Amino acid sequence: MKHKFSTKWKASIRPSKQRNYKANAPMHIRHKFLASNLSKELRKKYTKRSFPIKKGDKIKILRGEFRNKTGKVEAVDLKKLRVTVEGLNRLKKDGAKVPVYLNPSNLQITELNLEDQKRIQAIGRQQEKKFKQLPKSTEDKKEIKGDKKNAPKTK
Repeated sequence: MKHKFSTKWKASIRPSKQRNYKANAPMHIRHKFLASNLSKELRKKYTKRSFPIKKGDKIKILRGEFRNKTGKVEAVDLKKLRVTVEGLNRLKKDGAKVPVYLNPSNLQITELNLEDQKRIQAIGRQQEKKFKQLPKSTEDKKEIKGDKKNAPKTK
């Protein structure tokens, strides 16, 4: 039974509520569920820990039977919240090959696909936010600290 998606829901310990939230989430929120962590080099470059997976990204598998294998993302399934990788197939009993669906939490992005303009803009916006949060120089830091100590006390 599908319930209306609640935007006010924050978190719960109950697994049933967590599953319900994921199952009824709209596509723009499901996209965030498909985020995977970045390699150490990409973390330094983009100053971000994780990023949503897109078709064309190169990934490394960290868990499961295909551990330590690398490949290119072939397809991203928003409905099932799963990812398929080129060259990873299973054989069925009748001999047919079936793609292996992987959970994005078990993957690590080693190279981003930067052909998409929206993704490039998103990276730019996130880096701008990081620079806005940091004080511009050490003098600004001293002024901020000095103002707190020398401020007159009011009753």
